[in-house]
Amino acid sequence: MAIAKAERLMNLALCLLGTRRPLSKRELRGSIEAYLEAGSDDSFNRMFERDKDDLRELGLVIETVEALDGDAGYLARRDSNRLPAITLDAEEAAALGVAARVWQQARLAGAASGALQKLRAAGMPEAEDSYEAHHSALEPRIPVHEAAFEPLMLACRDRRPVVFDYRKASAARPEQRQVEPWTLECWRGHWYLAGYDRERGAERVFRLSRISGRVRSRPGSFTAPVPDVSTVRETVETWAGESATRSALIRLRSGAGYPLRAKALSSRELGDGWDELEIPYGHGLDAWLVEFGPDVVVQEPAGLRADVVDRLRAVAKG
Repeated sequence: MAIAKAERLMNLALCLLGTRRPLSKRELRGSIEAYLEAGSDDSFNRMFERDKDDLRELGLVIETVEALDGDAGYLARRDSNRLPAITLDAEEAAALGVAARVWQQARLAGAASGALQKLRAAGMPEAEDSYEAHHSALEPRIPVHEAAFEPLMLACRDRRPVVFDYRKASAARPEQRQVEPWTLECWRGHWYLAGYDRERGAERVFRLSRISGRVRSRPGSFTAPVPDVSTVRETVETWAGESATRSALIRLRSGAGYPLRAKALSSRELGDGWDELEIPYGHGLDAWLVEFGPDVVVQEPAGLRADVVDRLRAVAKG
């Protein structure tokens, strides 16, 4: 059905773009096979009006012209439906080239490469030789290793609800989540999904590396409004203690916990294979510390230590 509708829309667009004079509904019906197969005039009229609205939503400018006999005619003038010439200077072209190389994920890499080829065919200047000579030595990359990335990217684009199994840092087993996906964002080498968790009735952020199994699409539309701006990074930073105003004192096994060491306000060696670190303390730090297991021991404050112990006990109980 989807292929048949797409073919019908394409045929209608070609008829409207190819004519030099307005075409009536009767003429369009006689020119497009799908319209000829319509069972009745009412069925054809409903189909044509839907198709006309769909083409306008896609950006095609369709004019309605009243004829002398009172019938309406339709056409899409080429000058009204032609994009302006694309003009890019060398620096802008180089920026697009860098952006196209960022993606390692196969689907996005192919789309970016195809877009660049079309722009170059339209006259976009080539990148500077100096850049071309050195870009392979140092290139920006956005790694995408999680299998959940592609289905979630498509679900965000198409506004489709999804279901997946998700394991929290404090849980031993994953739980099923029903989510209306909004956006994906990369932060410090990890991909996160922001969306509406239907069971909890609130916005949630999910780390893709904690999604297990297959992401399954669900029929139906979103039940919650999609915000204009979703603060994925700010939410993750808060849960990771990035906006902390306090500090915590922990013991960390030597040679372990490098993300914690990068955040440390101060550190000193204790001997016997342990170091003492002072790190920022904010909401969600207990969940992050649990990920390091036996390599971390919380010394202060007592509340944080109790929270970490409770989470470890929950994991041990399964």
